[in-house]
Amino acid sequence: QVQLVESGGGSVQPGGSLRLSCERSRVTTNNYCMGWFRQAPGKEREGVAFIDTDGKATYADSVKGRFTISKDNAKNTLILQMTRLKVVDTGMYYCAADVWACLLGDLSEGRFQYWGQGTRVTVSS
Repeated sequence: QVQLVESGGGSVQPGGSLRLSCERSRVTTNNYCMGWFRQAPGKEREGVAFIDTDGKATYADSVKGRFTISKDNAKNTLILQMTRLKVVDTGMYYCAADVWACLLGDLSEGRFQYWGQGTRVTVSS
């Protein structure tokens, strides 16, 4: 079973940057669609960024040009580089994985099979 462990969250002022990491373990293949979701206080979880097995990235409109998703297959690590952070970026950030999500074009929360426990990001002045 895939295990996902996020790290890198913290508190930052608006305009600042953070780098989130997600380490995968207990996998025998790198053929997973990977993604980052976030959940702001009192709101539903939303997709932020996704990357397929070929390295093609997809972003939510709200983070385009500010966030970059990447992966290091040799290290089994997924990265989310976040820049020019805004107060609205505050929330719990979750790493997710699924074999079929990217292939099916279904990047909804319910499609992803494996989830990490989340890492908290707080953007405030």
